[in-house]
Amino acid sequence: MPGTEITRKQQNIGGTIGIIVLGAALVYRFFPNILHVTPQEQQPVAASAVATPGSTPWTAELPVPDAPLDTVPASPEEIGTTFADAVAMGPPAPVTKVVAAILKRARTAEGQGKILEPPDNNAITLYRAVLDKDAKNAEALSGLKRLGGAIRDWAIAAMQRGDEESAQRYVAAVADLPHAENELANLREELKTLHQVMPLLAHAAELLQQGKIEGSGDDTALAVYRKVMTIDPGNSLADQGLAKVERGYLDRALAAAAQDDFTETDRILASAAAIRPGSQALQDTRARIEGIRHQRADMVLAQAKSALDSGNPDMAEDLAKKAQAISPDLGGLDDFSQRVRNARLYASYKPGQVLRDNFLAISGAAPALVVIPTGGFIMGSAADEEAHRDSEEPQRRVTISTGFALGQTDVTVAQFRDFARASGYKTDAEKIGAGSFYDENTGRLSDRRGVDWKNDFHGDRGGDNLPVINVSWNDAVAYVGWLTQQTGKSYRLPSETEFEYALRAGSVSRYPWGDGNPDRVIGNFTGEGDRSSSRRSWSRAFPNYSDGYWGPAPVKSFPPNAFGLYDMAGNVSDWVMDCWHDNFTRAPRDSQAWVNPGCQRHVVRGGSWGSAPEQIRSAYRTSAPSDTRSAQIGFRVARDL
Repeated sequence: MPGTEITRKQQNIGGTIGIIVLGAALVYRFFPNILHVTPQEQQPVAASAVATPGSTPWTAELPVPDAPLDTVPASPEEIGTTFADAVAMGPPAPVTKVVAAILKRARTAEGQGKILEPPDNNAITLYRAVLDKDAKNAEALSGLKRLGGAIRDWAIAAMQRGDEESAQRYVAAVADLPHAENELANLREELKTLHQVMPLLAHAAELLQQGKIEGSGDDTALAVYRKVMTIDPGNSLADQGLAKVERGYLDRALAAAAQDDFTETDRILASAAAIRPGSQALQDTRARIEGIRHQRADMVLAQAKSALDSGNPDMAEDLAKKAQAISPDLGGLDDFSQRVRNARLYASYKPGQVLRDNFLAISGAAPALVVIPTGGFIMGSAADEEAHRDSEEPQRRVTISTGFALGQTDVTVAQFRDFARASGYKTDAEKIGAGSFYDENTGRLSDRRGVDWKNDFHGDRGGDNLPVINVSWNDAVAYVGWLTQQTGKSYRLPSETEFEYALRAGSVSRYPWGDGNPDRVIGNFTGEGDRSSSRRSWSRAFPNYSDGYWGPAPVKSFPPNAFGLYDMAGNVSDWVMDCWHDNFTRAPRDSQAWVNPGCQRHVVRGGSWGSAPEQIRSAYRTSAPSDTRSAQIGFRVARDL
């Protein structure tokens, strides 16, 4: 047993020694420098620089280490072999001390920017010297390729700055260095183009200095620079020259803008835009001029507003046009133009505005008015409209081109009282001694003594906010004449065209709200659900409708129409200025009233609290003698603007 143990230990030691020897042999074979000690320690070399003479160095990594003076073995990776190849081939060939020394000098020259000069000690010459001794030296081949790329860039830069001599030299150097064939061909073509345009560039610069910048013919700086750009579209020197020409145009444009000559400004800018389209200088100048435009246009618009405020719409309109010519997109122009239009059409009011004129000599004010917008509509009804009447034809287009204001509501009892008290006026009902009232016993309108404008439809005292009734056409005309005296404004009864235009308020249907029955409470009409105090109902009424009134309702009890007017259809019918005509043949096509001197009957428009549904239609019209007093008829005023 002891002998066997000793033998086993000896065998283990022997195996271990064998492995060590084999490992040392492999290390020596593939990494001889580990076992080869030299006096000099290897250090990595920092990045060197390749630079255009007189410029910032161009840098490139140089990973090859500074080798000892005797030999620098190449690794299997550097010579492109595998581990198996290395075992078969043996140790790689060493780099000689001479080659290593030349490589070191080449790197130094490259780092110092000595690429082409001096002739016998530049980087290219030294890398080539290495290849003379070692034709496959990877570092030398890589260096020449790198320097070829750098000199190619120098050639391009020289051509861009117009240095033809340097460009020729660099292109010739590239030809002797590793390069792509198409790359060299492109450089030579660019060099040829440079040789062609350099005389033109020199001539253009001379013309620019002489002040021959633009004009007809080809002998101007602008024309020559454009010729260069045709030959060489990317020529930076020609672009710089064009920029100088452009600057002259832009300066003149700014000067014209400073003098408010924006027509000339636009002309000059159009010429400048053709020189260097979309240039930053052009965009900046346009922005500056636009600021000048806005500032000047704002001042002119302010003058226009002052003219309008002082009652001169003509001058205001002229100034507004001038402001728009200066700066078409000036903010506020549209609103101001509308103000001018309103001033002409509505005496500086605006459509939908509510106004009220105070009395001049006594306390009080006229009824509230709504400014009605101008426009047009088809007046009357078509022959196929249900309940159409011959008096509603022929339909015709009517244009309301003159602004006017219409009473927001019918004239009330309180408003008429002010007139009667102040003027001592006696109405036709008072003169006759009788007026109209609703007789609950018969269900009809009847006359009764002592009834006049002060009473409601029952003959009782009328509330202040009820529409006045039992006033004739004569009484209504007397009232508006009195308003004219008290306010100094031109009051009148509305024309028939004005009334229907305002009643429709933009609608084209059978009724102001549509073609069918009302589906909600919108006015004081005859409704199926309405009942009198004695529980009477209407024989003809809108089905499924009840507004809660049997007789006139206080004004503003129901919603206004699209123009802001109350009770245009319903509550009480209204006198208008026109004399009665059986149809619209030869009727006016504008807002004028159709009046015949001495006529005895006048038009009544709009339905009332007791009108049948067909009488609520927008086109419905009827007439009455000028002295008629009725519990269903009142009136509203109109005023010229």
